[in-house]
Amino acid sequence: MTPAETRTFLADGRTVILVTLGPDGLPDPVPMWYVVDETGRVRMRTYKSSQKVVNLRREPRVCCLVEDGGRYGELRGVQLTGRIELVEDPDWIADVVVGLAVKYEGLALERLAAARESARNRAAKQMGLLLHVDQTVSWDHGKTASVQR
Repeated sequence: MTPAETRTFLADGRTVILVTLGPDGLPDPVPMWYVVDETGRVRMRTYKSSQKVVNLRREPRVCCLVEDGGRYGELRGVQLTGRIELVEDPDWIADVVVGLAVKYEGLALERLAAARESARNRAAKQMGLLLHVDQTVSWDHGKTASVQR
């Protein structure tokens, strides 16, 4: 994919598979909802007590995968390799929670302020996850299938 196609694919994607290293050293993949901020960075949130936060405190390097396609010729994906920065700022976390509510639940614009205030009040139990990307790899089998014909 081109860089523009990759940005659009990530912004439109539904679920990222976040892969951390578990306590036994094995990959620990988990599905996550995410938003892409105005600078193109992937943001997520989770509970502070989650295993992924424990894993990330020990080893912040991650691999993330967003993919789609129902048939071989439709398969597309973006793999992001980098590290997660843990963010405890309640305003940052509230912005992510509201962004997730807009993206996944269709939160109405007139409810944004109330939702943000509610999210900020619950942020103490949350942890923000900001992905710093070192490498991006993408593929689009639809492009290669059309070349092979």
